[in-house]
Amino acid sequence: MDLNLAGKTALITGGASGIGLATAKALNKEKVTTVLFDRNFDSFDITDFTDSQLVETATGDVKNPEELENLHHDLKTRQQTVGIIINCAGITGAQGDFSEISLDDWHEVFDINFFGSVNTTKEFLSDLRQKEWGRVLFLASEDAIQPYDDEIPYCATKAGILALSKGLAKTLGPKGITSNAVSPAFINTPMTDKMMQNRADELNVSFDEAIQSFLKEKRPFMTSSRRGYPEEVANVITFLCSEKANFVNGANYRVDDNSVGSI
Repeated sequence: MDLNLAGKTALITGGASGIGLATAKALNKEKVTTVLFDRNFDSFDITDFTDSQLVETATGDVKNPEELENLHHDLKTRQQTVGIIINCAGITGAQGDFSEISLDDWHEVFDINFFGSVNTTKEFLSDLRQKEWGRVLFLASEDAIQPYDDEIPYCATKAGILALSKGLAKTLGPKGITSNAVSPAFINTPMTDKMMQNRADELNVSFDEAIQSFLKEKRPFMTSSRRGYPEEVANVITFLCSEKANFVNGANYRVDDNSVGSI
């Protein structure tokens, strides 16, 4: 299926791993130039891409608007205009009892998950407005609507992301720019690897046993009894970036294998 994306440029934060990386690979197959922005690329392998000439990497932190500004300036100097903004950078943040989570911990997760998306979108939105076409994508979560008591800061940031995405959809829609969110749950990424390794250590069980016990105890409504694959989320994001999704704006797509509730 031709998604009519060839020749466009996408900026992907958190693009060195997980869902961001999987999305970059999916867009690469559609002949999209992808600019990947992340704090480090230690495990990144550009040979994994179909066309490595369409891939650029930039090291930086979404918490720092100046670093995003520098990247934007560099792209403009080379006459590259971003048409797609994909906000994937994020952390789990502090977990545990609400009363034991410090204000510094709250600020950290909001600075990256929420304000990182604000910083990125504010910096590059002028490119989309210039072309009167564009896509803004946000990575939300099932946690935005059904928060869990041991990760409230993370859940709160994702609820904020949904509001941000929906509000921008109303603002940008008349300009030919869509804003949508994707809400995955328990995807096989470095973030959930760390969560499951911590669980395995706490319970003195194997990594796989930790996953299965987590699914049984914490996510019984997931029907496939497995973690999702980053590619399964990337496929939805890629569709939302395409011309096939011209009439999709202000939506939130669940990719969570959830048999109950609604997002």
